[in-house]
Amino acid sequence: MTDRPLAFETLAIHAGTAPDPATGARQVPIYQTTAYVFRDADHAAKLFNLQEVGYIYSRLTNPTVSALANRVVALEGGAGGIACSSGHAAQIMALFPLMQPGRNVVASTKLYGGTIQQFSNTIRKFGWSAKFVDFDDPKAIEAAIDADTRALFCETICNPGGALSDLDAIARVANQAHIPLIVDNTTASPYLCRPIEHGATIVVHSATKYLTGNGTVTGGIVVDSGNFDWSKDDKFPSLSQPEPAYH
Repeated sequence: MTDRPLAFETLAIHAGTAPDPATGARQVPIYQTTAYVFRDADHAAKLFNLQEVGYIYSRLTNPTVSALANRVVALEGGAGGIACSSGHAAQIMALFPLMQPGRNVVASTKLYGGTIQQFSNTIRKFGWSAKFVDFDDPKAIEAAIDADTRALFCETICNPGGALSDLDAIARVANQAHIPLIVDNTTASPYLCRPIEHGATIVVHSATKYLTGNGTVTGGIVVDSGNFDWSKDDKFPSLSQPEPAYH
């Protein structure tokens, strides 16, 4: 038998998880814990120094949350990701390490209404701003980018208008300016479109919509493509330089 990549449907069921080695349980339990036991002081030191992957405190990471995030990462073809409380939280989490006071995001005019409100009002509290332009016109996007622009933002399929974004064309503009393209893939889902394959740097989701499909869950996902060189210049110090707030 030859090995072959797992199909999308298989990833949707099994990605990000493995049978429990102690019990053989197939499904991931809900880990209702805040703290984790370290093997010894050296193990704890390695975890806190990011020399070893593991769990420290559930405010940071939790096995149940990781299983959800890793499954969507696999479906999107990304390198890593994180799950959070809502789609709008995912948008802010994606922007927060990219932005500083005085910086801006260039966004499509064809966005979910809640996103337009978040970009028009909420992010101003952080000293950020948004420019809304017609993303059907690459030259309009180019003209809106300035020295303080730190991201482009669009939706694969606009909610609720249904407008489609030419991700390949938008990604070319982002690459020329060396700024990340953040794509909200909520309405398309990775089943219909995988934005990373079209040049997206970061993909965000409201898990409330098509990822769960049942209207009973509020959640958000951020997926990193792993394809952006954050250290190429000094635009993104939070990602390319030591973080004083860590520890």
